Amino acid sequence: MLKIRKANIEDTDTIFQFICELAEFEKLRHEVIATQDGLKKSLFESATPPHVFIAERGGKAMGFALAFFNYSTFLGQKGLYLEDLYVPTQHRAQGIGSALLKHLAQFAIEQECGRFEWSVLDWNEKAIALYKKIGAKPMSDWTMYRLAGPALHSFAQASDY
Repeated sequence: MLKIRKANIEDTDTIFQFICELAEFEKLRHEVIATQDGLKKSLFESATPPHVFIAERGGKAMGFALAFFNYSTFLGQKGLYLEDLYVPTQHRAQGIGSALLKHLAQFAIEQECGRFEWSVLDWNEKAIALYKKIGAKPMSDWTMYRLAGPALHSFAQASDY
């Protein structure tokens, strides 16, 4: 039987392993600079930690999801943003991803969120098919932008804006 529970500090190594596997899957392993010690601090010791859930069967971790609250000015209420959801290849097609999404949707409702949203790589056809199946709608009019690393620091320190 699949169980979904809130992660705890003892799950840090598993979460780190899942993050690295997800990065490999997304062809972004070179971007992972997180460490186990850093994750312990940011996931379990921070004043505003994200929400991390572990899916497990028979005590074995089968996947995880990490989400945090954002805010919609148009709705006038908070929302839940799914940063990452990962199920290892050998555990896919068993309903684990759907179960994690459903758990997060229920969590969003319990927390009085007005919406639940996430991003997906445009080549991840299996994930897109799942999202369409559960009734999620793509936000095709929106393009995500990101400032990170040197570009973030450069802009933050720029005097010409």
